[in-house]
Amino acid sequence: MTSVILASGSEIRATLLRGAGVVFDIEVAKIDEVAIIASLKAEKVKPHEIADTLAEYKAQRIAARHDDKLVIGCDQILVCDNQIYEKVASVGDACKKLKTLRGRPHQLISSVVVFENGRPVWRHIGRAQLIMRDFSDAFLDDYLEQQGDSILSSVGCYKLEGAGAQLFSHIQGDYFTILGLPLLEVLGFLRTRGVLID
Repeated sequence: MTSVILASGSEIRATLLRGAGVVFDIEVAKIDEVAIIASLKAEKVKPHEIADTLAEYKAQRIAARHDDKLVIGCDQILVCDNQIYEKVASVGDACKKLKTLRGRPHQLISSVVVFENGRPVWRHIGRAQLIMRDFSDAFLDDYLEQQGDSILSSVGCYKLEGAGAQLFSHIQGDYFTILGLPLLEVLGFLRTRGVLID
């Protein structure tokens, strides 16, 4: 069986892969996402290219030490009104972000890049469109109090698999892409490498 490494510390990505029966190790790639995003924004790189570049950097960093394994790098970008939003560091900042997104559509772009033998061999970019409902300040305060720091790991400050679903009035797109990993496409690729039975 081919060995697989997930170059991500995301709990939900690991849960999705495990739930689908994939056996893998985790090694978190240490990259300066803020600096990379700032540089790419300055070059006016499109959002999907930013997500793809970050996913590739992560996979490349781990693949440099494990060229005998398949390394999966992932990243997700949130775009609203052509502006890219990054993860926030506090619940207070999450409150500001959710007030900005409230009542408006935004897009989640999830990119996956797989390295094999130390080079990229497969990539996929998934997109989903989400519309937040115009929830009250009282609802938002209650939501933030219940969720606490757990939402800081999500670029949108919500977890659709939990109470974050209450923030939305409409969603269009692949559920797994929204969670940060276009799972069906990844599973399809892994079958081509014998990691999963075809």
